[in-house]
Amino acid sequence: LILLSIAFLLITIIWVLMLGFGSPVGLIAGFIFGKFLGTFLVVLGCSIGATILYIFGGFFLKDLIREKFSDRFKKLESKFKKNELNYFLLYRFVGGIPFPISNLVPLLLNIKKRIFFFGTLFGITPALFIVVALGSGIEKIIEQNTKAPELFELVSSSEIYIPIIGFFCIFILTIILKKFLNR
Repeated sequence: LILLSIAFLLITIIWVLMLGFGSPVGLIAGFIFGKFLGTFLVVLGCSIGATILYIFGGFFLKDLIREKFSDRFKKLESKFKKNELNYFLLYRFVGGIPFPISNLVPLLLNIKKRIFFFGTLFGITPALFIVVALGSGIEKIIEQNTKAPELFELVSSSEIYIPIIGFFCIFILTIILKKFLNR
């Protein structure tokens, strides 16, 4: 289990560095490791990979990022200056920007590396927990059945519909937080 966990953590870090996002690795982690260990490994791997990508982007892509995105994120700059950690946590939680791009956009805001790492770690945890729980639920359903379950059987299982309800709750909360942020 330890060797598999280390290998999965390294693969997740490489996945994020290759501009991947957390959903596929989250489903796989839930399937292999279960809800809690899977969430821990995916969140840690995505946070480390995102931080390494942020540092890499700071050295090689900062000018390109400023050129492409500075106009779109100008109004966020003043908000981030007030309370960097809280706004970055909110930025990570709300999402709406593809994960690889959201790892590089903070270059415009000069977020400290420590705040970037911990903000990513705590900000992506709720959404990834839901994805990992979904993967874990699929694994449990497959384990319990001798034949392939039908779609209705999958969706009506509490192992599946509870994470889906959680996803919709986060989605609605994200819309509300975005409206609040845009004020």
